[in-house]
Amino acid sequence: MLNEARDFMAESDALYAIMKDLSDDDYAAPTQFKGWTLNDVLEHLHMWNWAANESYIDEENFVKFVADVMNDVQGGSLKIFERKWIDGLAGRELLETWHAFYTDMAARFEQVDPKMRLKWAGPSMSARSSISARLMETWAHGQEVFDHLGVVRVDGDHIKSIAVLGTNTFGWTYATRGETPAGPMPYVRLTAPSGDIWEFGEPSTEEFVAGAATEFCQVVTQVRNIADTQLDVVGPIATDWMSKAQCFAGGPETPPAPGTRFTKTK
Repeated sequence: MLNEARDFMAESDALYAIMKDLSDDDYAAPTQFKGWTLNDVLEHLHMWNWAANESYIDEENFVKFVADVMNDVQGGSLKIFERKWIDGLAGRELLETWHAFYTDMAARFEQVDPKMRLKWAGPSMSARSSISARLMETWAHGQEVFDHLGVVRVDGDHIKSIAVLGTNTFGWTYATRGETPAGPMPYVRLTAPSGDIWEFGEPSTEEFVAGAATEFCQVVTQVRNIADTQLDVVGPIATDWMSKAQCFAGGPETPPAPGTRFTKTK
């Protein structure tokens, strides 16, 4: 059984729960993330859930889809492609379409061999990594919805998959910028939502990041600026990494400016 598929389901369900009572008009409201609306969030999550599922069930069609994305993005933007792909779905209809699809997808991925290789827009990845990436994106883009609606999210220990991605992509943060890190990944010591301690890398008192796992995940997914967290960051390598950490694919992205991403007060 692929436990990460259950984690993906739990995170998706948590996002669905805070959106299911909204009106169609509510979905057109812009969030703190690049002015994306709640519709934009859902169409992005749904399309890439579909893509990850298609990579498993129909590799040939997935390859064609990626080619279409690449061709369109060269002459426009990914968001324009997503809006075209969603074909007018919006509001509660889009919410229920996304909900039904991720429910079936999660059940399907529970039965997949975790080591099975699946194609993606970049390098291929294991099924475990594929569904973990969907968990990460759902959690990260869900944050702008929680923030917009003034709901403080209560995390579970399933966010460990995001923390793992965050540490595994230390080198990627630099590679996507054409840079080379000045040394190995700093030691990372995180307190899980349950109170457990998660450790990554070689212990060090000179280069480390320590604190709440939720805040570390917020920084590596770029939903919070490091200045808006209480993480302890020690050492020049750790400081540089946390200033631009990026655990997701694509070109280099700049983290939000300090104070621009927060949970609104109701």
